[in-house]
Amino acid sequence: MDSTHELKPLRSLVHSALVAVTRSVNTLANEDLRFQRTVHTSVATRLDQNTDRILKLADGVLKSASRFTAQRRPKLDDVDDVEIQWKGVVDVIDTLFEKSDTCLDEYTGLVKKKDAPAAESGSDLKRAKPTNTGLAWSLRRANILKPQSNFEKKPQDPESGPWKPQVTAKPHAQVPLAASFVTFVNGGGHSQYKHPYEHEIASMRYPAEVYQRCEPTKYPPIDHTQAVWVDTFEDVLEMLEELKKAKEIAIDLEHHDYRSYNGLLSLMQISTRDKDWIIDTLVPWRHKLEVLNEVFADPKIVKVLHGGFMDIIWLQRDLGLYVVGLFDTFYASDTLGYARKSLAFLLKKFVDFDADKKYQLADWRIRPLPQEMLYYARSDTHFLLYIYDMVRNELVQLASQNDGTMNPIDRVLEKSKEVSLQRYEHPICDAETGVGNRGWFNTLVKSPALYNGEQFAVYKSVYKWRDDLARKEDESPTFFMSQQAINEIARILPTDRMALWNLLGPNAHILRSRVDQLFEVVQAARRNGVNGPTKLQFFTQFSSETGPTQQQQKPAAEGDNKPLEIEELKSSRSQLWGDMAINSALDGTSKPRPMDEKDLIPLYSFDFGAVREELPDGPTPSPHDAVEKAPGVRAVFEDEGFTLRTGKKRKASSESTKSSSAKAGSTPPETDESGRTVLPDASISDSESSNTEALEGDTDLPSSSGKNAGQAEAKRAKHEVEVLRNKMGATASQQLKAQAGSEDHSQLQAQAQAHDEVPFDYANASSVLRAPSKGDHNNNDGSGGKGGKGKGKRGGKAAFDPYAKKSGDAPQGARKLNYERAGRTATFKK
Repeated sequence: MDSTHELKPLRSLVHSALVAVTRSVNTLANEDLRFQRTVHTSVATRLDQNTDRILKLADGVLKSASRFTAQRRPKLDDVDDVEIQWKGVVDVIDTLFEKSDTCLDEYTGLVKKKDAPAAESGSDLKRAKPTNTGLAWSLRRANILKPQSNFEKKPQDPESGPWKPQVTAKPHAQVPLAASFVTFVNGGGHSQYKHPYEHEIASMRYPAEVYQRCEPTKYPPIDHTQAVWVDTFEDVLEMLEELKKAKEIAIDLEHHDYRSYNGLLSLMQISTRDKDWIIDTLVPWRHKLEVLNEVFADPKIVKVLHGGFMDIIWLQRDLGLYVVGLFDTFYASDTLGYARKSLAFLLKKFVDFDADKKYQLADWRIRPLPQEMLYYARSDTHFLLYIYDMVRNELVQLASQNDGTMNPIDRVLEKSKEVSLQRYEHPICDAETGVGNRGWFNTLVKSPALYNGEQFAVYKSVYKWRDDLARKEDESPTFFMSQQAINEIARILPTDRMALWNLLGPNAHILRSRVDQLFEVVQAARRNGVNGPTKLQFFTQFSSETGPTQQQQKPAAEGDNKPLEIEELKSSRSQLWGDMAINSALDGTSKPRPMDEKDLIPLYSFDFGAVREELPDGPTPSPHDAVEKAPGVRAVFEDEGFTLRTGKKRKASSESTKSSSAKAGSTPPETDESGRTVLPDASISDSESSNTEALEGDTDLPSSSGKNAGQAEAKRAKHEVEVLRNKMGATASQQLKAQAGSEDHSQLQAQAQAHDEVPFDYANASSVLRAPSKGDHNNNDGSGGKGGKGKGKRGGKAAFDPYAKKSGDAPQGARKLNYERAGRTATFKK
């Protein structure tokens, strides 16, 4: 920006130009351009010309902005590229705006311009050496010749079968080498070789010094000593003789996996108490490093590593080395409960050394190695034996405070043995199910994207195409195409080669000659995936119990792309409770308990017209048996309809019992020879008549007059049935006589039959919501009777009214304040 110009006039000029452009755009948006293009050919031509011009201007702006912001420029060749490359466009513009804000703040003096950082004064021996040469190349993606092409012993072909251990001899063996080459079938159904030192590692006993407290041995100054570079086999043999004399050695590895499909073990660092070695593992005769098994497999020498899970795998795969007697300081940190468990944390805690981890992902194939990278590699093992002494002493102290549980040192050693028993296997990628350590299953199951049939088929095909290409060229799959690029191709489904090219990202230049092949793969997958399963349908085929390794994908029938039903999304097992059944009655494990007489609740209804015969002679049956055996009694167990009542209290049946007892007199009942109670006819008749009178005098029962006469008579018949049940102890003949002598029997029978045959009239039924009070039974007009409003004819208590407290002396709402007025409030005052 020219300092001679003032900021305010320039800002006004830019603002006016932007306003004019915005108004023009809004004017065009109000016109039906599609209609105008169809009607007028000249308009269509002008629109196409202006579109090309604006597109070129936008591409030029992005090109200029990308140089200023150091962002990758998205190339806009046609209008569709704007949508496809929208994310890249937004990144460039956002970065441009941020830098513009910074420049304006610095120009106005709001923020002081940052000066270049000054060089550090002095030297700190406890810090990693800074880079003096200023590496101009990318430490991770150095363009160098592949060293694996010069190896004397080529890596095994993954397609030729299971990976076989690269050992020709077995030092310190308890089981011969020939007997160690045994195959088995792993959990994925693939044949694999067992660990050659499996028996030796499982049965070994660590030296006694591991369980004892010792005085930590101080490391030599790292800046006053030099590491020995080993790149000849003679140097390896000389180093081996010195390693055999040590009781503990520290080991660390540097690996490269970007320009190789399987990866390359590029460097090995070994340290004793007083010396460091750095071994070049990219030499053509690297397979001869197997001689180090004389130390690595010696159980008397403790091998100290930090986080050696992958180190064990790399040693087996590339050098044929196996570690017996491992002590992993990572698990020591975990057992001691440190805040962090990284090697950098241990270096800072015990040595006060700041490790520069920017070289951790460097390209360790570079030869010769820069001094900074050598210094970093050496520091990982130079202090490790001292750290081993410190954490071992803390474990011994923790073991002395142990309350009888597992010894902390034993726990660290058991975990270290588990790491040593890890085996290398060939990388597998199943094209259909996605299983394997190089498959897409574990990657896609974590992705939130929901692909339809076409998208899911494209994802699988592109993933398989990338993996096959990486195997053929011995490159990492991410070297050709990132995982993000595969996701974008499957999501967008590009319809032309240019759109596909734009989705490949920064690696597009690598696939320049293979774009046509990749485009054909995408189109073929789209055609095959029209009727294929969606991502959701595919994952629902694998239950959490069997997993993808035990089930095969079933071809989807035509029309399987329809949305899944809710039942299809239910899991067969609980993720919280596992295989435990939620309800034993649902999984069929519970057995029904046999029912006894206590569980039976009989419900009866009587047909008075059918009671014509006497019960058979014999002992007095129980009420339940008598009712079942009586030919005129019908047991009803099905559900019957019911009517909601008004909730009034019923008088106790004891009043009817007292009334009947008073009329029957105090004469005790007689008994016959069999011990049954014999009631005279008069007593039965009097009892029934007294119960009938009690029924008529009960104000709880509605009278038979008025609108609800049918319900009242039915209730009276039901009450009569209750009375009859209480008398089932008498003989059937006496009961029949008593019923025959009753003048009301025929009337009750007719009412009962009428109640059974006539359906319930809902239209004329009394209201349940506004039920009458106690005093309203005899007043159909709802006047309330003599007792006045809400009172029965006997002056009973008024029925509960839940809305009574809404008025009267009930608590009222807060009254309005004096300054509140209805109508317009002060908000609208001017």
